[in-house]
Amino acid sequence: MKRLLSAVIIFSLLIACKEQRKDIIEEVAIKTDTVSKVIEPKQNLPFAWEGANIYFLLTDRFNNGNTANDLNLDRTEPTGPLRGFMGGDIQGITQKIEDGYFSDLGINAIWFTPVVEQIHGSTDEGTGNTYGYHGYWTKDWTALDPNFGTRKDLETMVKTAHKNGIRVLMDVVLNHTGPITEIDEAWPDEWIRTEPTCDFTTYETTVECTLVANLPDIKTEVNTPVELPDALLAKWKEEGRLSQELDELQLFFERTGYPRAPRYYVIKWLTDYINNLGIDGFRVDTVKHVNENAWSELYKEASYAFENWKKMHPEKVLDKQPFFMVGEVYNYGISNGREYDFSDKKVDYFAHGFKSLINFELKEDAKKDYESIFSKYNKILNSDLNGKGVVNYLTSHDDGHPFDAERKDPFKAANILLLTPGASQVYYGDETARDLTIEGSTDNPVQGDATLRSFMNWDELDSLPRTQEILQHWKKLGTFRRNHLAIGAGRHKRLGKKPYVFSRTYTDGDYKDKVVVGLDLPKGKKSLWVKGFFGDGTTLYDTYSETEVVVANGKVILENDYDIALLELKE
Repeated sequence: MKRLLSAVIIFSLLIACKEQRKDIIEEVAIKTDTVSKVIEPKQNLPFAWEGANIYFLLTDRFNNGNTANDLNLDRTEPTGPLRGFMGGDIQGITQKIEDGYFSDLGINAIWFTPVVEQIHGSTDEGTGNTYGYHGYWTKDWTALDPNFGTRKDLETMVKTAHKNGIRVLMDVVLNHTGPITEIDEAWPDEWIRTEPTCDFTTYETTVECTLVANLPDIKTEVNTPVELPDALLAKWKEEGRLSQELDELQLFFERTGYPRAPRYYVIKWLTDYINNLGIDGFRVDTVKHVNENAWSELYKEASYAFENWKKMHPEKVLDKQPFFMVGEVYNYGISNGREYDFSDKKVDYFAHGFKSLINFELKEDAKKDYESIFSKYNKILNSDLNGKGVVNYLTSHDDGHPFDAERKDPFKAANILLLTPGASQVYYGDETARDLTIEGSTDNPVQGDATLRSFMNWDELDSLPRTQEILQHWKKLGTFRRNHLAIGAGRHKRLGKKPYVFSRTYTDGDYKDKVVVGLDLPKGKKSLWVKGFFGDGTTLYDTYSETEVVVANGKVILENDYDIALLELKE
């Protein structure tokens, strides 16, 4: 019996030592000074925002991790189709990170819709009652909405994402508050304007106006000090945090020297999430509706907060990447280069804190052939936008004209989105062909916003073989993209016209990555031209068919029924 007990003790000690050694190895790996390397279970992968694979989700519509927070603040009025809270929350995102869902998709950054406290009431503008389920109707920037979760939930989500080598992009709104309702009063007049409504014909009628009716616009252009709203002070007092909030504001304004103008309050409140949680970046809403100087100020304070967080938590730092900001300048396209034209004024938002802008152009470019798309983006990103970037998408939460609205070819959509130079934005359900034409959600089933925001189709993923097949394709391409910076951030070159074969190369100091991709390949035996890129005798691995091949006479031979090949150097 004693021998058995001793053996058990020794075995337990060995397991403990093994786990401790594993933790030490992981900690050392994280601290290794390499080129922005993210820690993965099997390999160190370099990261650059220019080639990121970003997953964008509506917090309320993705995954319900805690059913206890589904109903809050007496939000019980019946709503129009898809215009009320449906239960998705921050815990639901964390669950899917832990399940490996994002990692399996090759995702290395998650952008989630705002989770700050929303207006408590609802609006009705002819579509039925609508609550702030989407997160863009702020009531209090300093608190989280209970329907989304708690501060602890958000902290856990960020930690879990970082542990899995995934960055976190927080969606932020500086332009406006939430609508005025019977139970949500307007902010004071010195804070907001309620008219005129923007007509978008000039710079002024795009910036100093309300985006739509009953969406109070914050006076982000003024420098006159304002007092905090009485309603907000009363709310903080009731919640037992009045003194803390006032003390923090005092320290912020003393440190920065900013006047107590509306935008500086909001900038302080937004950057607190970086300082406290280590948020990696902001996706900034309604960029062109705010004076561009405000974005420079937001970036300055966000960067200060990010560097401060890294100093306070050196063991949690993923790499040396600076704080990242991507802007939604509605209708900006990559062909605009550095400037957005208001007709009477041009603005370079890249010079005001933005490393990247969302590209509204790919959904139209996607109708062209692959080479036309890839060569165009390669040229612009390596000339006009050199050192900057774009985030490409085919589907989003508020673009009523997505590419392939009826999800007729989700395989081609994956090829275009995940192989086009630039960062990619996978909208939740792109990878599972989630329905975008929900009957009754709008007057026109394929237009508007609500129809784009149905709950994630997890049930179809579990029950329909076709959905699982689509997901597998997105996983293979997404993982290849995540593993190879050359795909999104590298230089493109066509190697063969028929069958279509191209190369991508990425170099940063001592790090070099090179891959070859074939598309629209014939079934059966196929020959891919790689001469001048991979020499004869080079062993390559096709990650799509999981086949090893050797270059001979300037080409490789594959024999399978796939119309795509993803070739990398065999390790």
